[in-house]
Amino acid sequence: MDLGLADRTYVVTGGSSGVGLATVRALLDEGARVATCGRDAGRLTRIGAHERLFTGVCDVRDADAVRDFVAASADALGGRIDGLVNNAGQSRMKRLDETTADDWRDELDLKFAGVLHPLHAARPYLRAADAAAIVNVNAVLAKQPEPRLITTSAARAGILNLSKSLAVELAADGIRVNSVCLGLIDTGQWTRRHAASGSDRSYEEWQAELAADRGVALGRLGRAEEVAYAILALLAPRASYITGTSIDVCGGVGRGIL
Repeated sequence: MDLGLADRTYVVTGGSSGVGLATVRALLDEGARVATCGRDAGRLTRIGAHERLFTGVCDVRDADAVRDFVAASADALGGRIDGLVNNAGQSRMKRLDETTADDWRDELDLKFAGVLHPLHAARPYLRAADAAAIVNVNAVLAKQPEPRLITTSAARAGILNLSKSLAVELAADGIRVNSVCLGLIDTGQWTRRHAASGSDRSYEEWQAELAADRGVALGRLGRAEEVAYAILALLAPRASYITGTSIDVCGGVGRGIL
């Protein structure tokens, strides 16, 4: 099925690794023009050169830098932006008694700035698009919080709530807003944790045990490419009646029915 993404322009934040990188590559494979940013110029080079790709160094917490990046992206890729994937972010592995006031401020600032700054910068372009869509990359932590990730869980829940509000607020502009909520995805953080654990088990054995411990029905970690598929499906003009919803890409992990 042709998703209808070819010759459209999409901005993906945090595209230098993991889910962001997989999304950038998938969009390019579909014939789209893509702009992506990250904080490390060296890591952005791993995407490779492409005539339909624009990259820039940008911290999503800096509103001015985000505005300049989005404007440069539109200029470089034909003057339009059809969709936005808010992917930049990270997890903070701390319990309540380990968490400082600065930890809370930093986590909330990163999560909310990572959605609001790109939105404000891209909104004029999205208003002019005929099938505008925003996908906020979130986590199942938003609905199933973990004490080990108390600040991240709380911030993720706030972003899921915000996404619902934005879907209503931006409907009049013709902009759809949806979320993809991730479970355990096999990115660099897990290979690093395996190495740091000192385990004598292979990575495959280690991740299978991790999946079992976290209640993942499929018994494995997900792949970034599997998340990218869900993101592209929500960006696609064919999904024109889907807004204000979230898709869990988590291998069946769940402690509730919602």
